[in-house]
Amino acid sequence: MFFHPMDFLIIIAFALSVWAQFRVKGTFNRWSGVPTASGITGYQAARMMLDRNGLHDIPVEPVPGTLSDHYDPIHRVVRLSEHVYYENSISAVSVACHEVGHAIQHKVHYPMLALRHRIFPVVNFASGAAPFLLIAGFLFNLSGLVGLGIIFFSCAVAFQLVTLPVEFNASSRARDLMVAEGFITNDEERGVAKVLNAAALTYVAAALISLLELIKYILIFTQQQRD
Repeated sequence: MFFHPMDFLIIIAFALSVWAQFRVKGTFNRWSGVPTASGITGYQAARMMLDRNGLHDIPVEPVPGTLSDHYDPIHRVVRLSEHVYYENSISAVSVACHEVGHAIQHKVHYPMLALRHRIFPVVNFASGAAPFLLIAGFLFNLSGLVGLGIIFFSCAVAFQLVTLPVEFNASSRARDLMVAEGFITNDEERGVAKVLNAAALTYVAAALISLLELIKYILIFTQQQRD
């Protein structure tokens, strides 16, 4: 249970995740020092992008923290970290428009976002219970618990996999609209791509780690069944 050939791949994926975290922070800081030619702030970009997509009722609020930006689908509000909210940099506008991309997905009922919202309550419970079921099942050699733990853990992995197209689609919407609306110039699109791609890599790394762990548990379970 504790040492398995899959662990080598998991360690590599974990190293990728750590590198991705450093990269997203470094890329964000790098392009935070580059102001947009348009001079608009993250808040202004978000507000204009919302309004031009008919989302006048969705507020944009500043929140403390670094890279704490998110769209809240329950309260229907875009929340931007203070740096993103007030700054007029490539990073600020990129992140702000990405979060608005999620609000637009919500409006048009983007299928993968709708699926993520539907399965979240189940995933929230399953991801919390899975580790306990797996540990107890392996320690006491109870295959039923292990199998149930794998099913629960699969729900969490599925949620992370569904998150990938949601994030990529939000970034794609943001980039298209930022250029079309004149928030950035064509030359600035390179910086926007670097910021958004760096952020997307963190989701890819997290999903990869979870998927490899799931495969490991399945391999251990099937081996125990043969024995």
